[in-house]
Amino acid sequence: MAAEAAGNLIPLVAAIIAIGVISQVLADRLQVPSIIFLITAGILLGPEVLGIVTRDSFGNALPAIVGLSVAIIVFEGAFHVRIEKLREAPAATLRLVTVGALISLVGTAIAVHFLLGVDWLVSFLIGALLVATGPTVIAPILEVVPARDRVETALETEGIVNDVTAAILAIVIFEAITIGMENPMEFLVQFTQRLGVGVVIGGLVAGIVFFALRYVDLSPGNAPQNARLLVLAGALVAYGGAEFIATESGIAAVATAGILLGNVHVPYEEDISAFKGDITLLVLSFVFIALAALLDFGNLQQLGLGGIGVVLVVALVLRPLLVFVSTIGDRFTRGEKLFMSFVGPRGIIPASVATLFAIELQAQGLQAAADVLVGTVFLVILMTVVFEAGLARRVAEFLDVIPMRVLVIGGGKVGRALAERLEDRGENVVIIEDDIDIVETARGRGFTVHHGDGTDTDVLRSAGGENAKIVVAATGDDDVNLLVSQLAASKFDPETIIARANNPDNVEAFEELGVRTISTTLATAQAIDNIIERPALANWMGEIGRSGDVQEIEVTSEELVGRTIREIGPELPGGCLVALVARNGTIEVPDADYTLQMGDRLTLLGRRDAVRDAMQFCHPEKQG
Repeated sequence: MAAEAAGNLIPLVAAIIAIGVISQVLADRLQVPSIIFLITAGILLGPEVLGIVTRDSFGNALPAIVGLSVAIIVFEGAFHVRIEKLREAPAATLRLVTVGALISLVGTAIAVHFLLGVDWLVSFLIGALLVATGPTVIAPILEVVPARDRVETALETEGIVNDVTAAILAIVIFEAITIGMENPMEFLVQFTQRLGVGVVIGGLVAGIVFFALRYVDLSPGNAPQNARLLVLAGALVAYGGAEFIATESGIAAVATAGILLGNVHVPYEEDISAFKGDITLLVLSFVFIALAALLDFGNLQQLGLGGIGVVLVVALVLRPLLVFVSTIGDRFTRGEKLFMSFVGPRGIIPASVATLFAIELQAQGLQAAADVLVGTVFLVILMTVVFEAGLARRVAEFLDVIPMRVLVIGGGKVGRALAERLEDRGENVVIIEDDIDIVETARGRGFTVHHGDGTDTDVLRSAGGENAKIVVAATGDDDVNLLVSQLAASKFDPETIIARANNPDNVEAFEELGVRTISTTLATAQAIDNIIERPALANWMGEIGRSGDVQEIEVTSEELVGRTIREIGPELPGGCLVALVARNGTIEVPDADYTLQMGDRLTLLGRRDAVRDAMQFCHPEKQG
């Protein structure tokens, strides 16, 4: 019998993984988060449709498989959380995982209690599980919605930290239900103990892995492979060791280990990151399909309108409330806050833990509690994933929160100076650099740097070439810059390609490709000439991006259409003026009677803060 079960299980697992890979490919092609396809595949394979995957398909192995898979997923997400990125919005991120999590917990529990008539402990158990958003659902969305770093970092960090707190908090509340824990201090002690165990074990494992990577000979010929396997083993050992000591502390352990190892720049970091990314895609596919296959539509129907009400409260009331409270006084624009309010789908942690809890509740004769628990959690997961993940890109485009992505090939002084100016304006800049010393220097100064050869199509693609609006070839080698320009034009078709020509004799070769070219020699000569002939202008130009600024913006405000420069002049911020207007391919200096039309592009010149305010005045939807 065992051999027969194993024989049936092997093709089933292989089929699930294959479907998962196909789902990932479709997601990349259609620019839709992969979890949409994974959940759909799970429902089709499950007992509600084809009946190929059922609760008995994996026997007693499913909890262990899901647990180890979640460990890999959380570790991979934590590995990419950079401490320097948290400086983008540290206050907002901290509030999201504290005040925001508390609002979600209490608000969900209240909604479940009153809308579904469930007792308070079970209501808080459901509320604890639904605190978790998680990297399993956030990462696929951010793959197709390249938001600004501050938005991505806040959402990713919230997902990882709340996965930990949700899992631990849920197990403590579950124990209160099953063994009758009543003392509030006992709640706190149990929570702190599990969190502490996870942090300590994760820290120890991270220290051991880091020491091995740095100081142990991993065999030079196979060092990258051995490094990848060592890190993977470390993640699984951290999870297993913590779980052995205290149930549900394993998530905290892998999150701790991932964050620590991801921020110490371990050897072969790029190899490790790519390898773990591939592994994560496989286990993510398996877990989502397997858990979605356990979905029981009967449990969902029993919830009735009360269940729909809980979903609406969680998604449309609590999520916006906690986001807007958490981002008070921070750098987030209104559009970014609305986007973050929309993106709060629930994923693997609630689904997997709820499934395990339901089995134990059923064993204790608490069938009604088990049905409400699984039904509510899966209904929220299903509705939030389908609608929020499926519509995420359209919502982001409507709210205009996808920044202009700029790829700068070359992380030297020119590339870093350009990136600094662009990032200061809120643009999303990725530097591509092959020299590891320059990579470390640029990362140390807070830039997003992709290590690799900019003349490699795969490197350009992995750095975001398909979403780039501007590609700048800024290396000191004209041959490299020319090849980068050719690849960008033929493979990715960005709106603008700009190249640095170190030798003025090469300018013509670049321009024949239709590439806008900046000759280092001619630009330097022009700058010197400006200082000689136009010293005031030269000095002011040197302050662009600091005290002064020049920006181009499209007119989208209906209040400006049909009005003259003379009429809008008094409404512009002091210290700012309209220097140029571009319309239908012509550019001119407008006089006082020039009448503005929708779509005109205005060049605004003046003090930095005044120019930024004028941009909002002319283009209210502009995020910056």
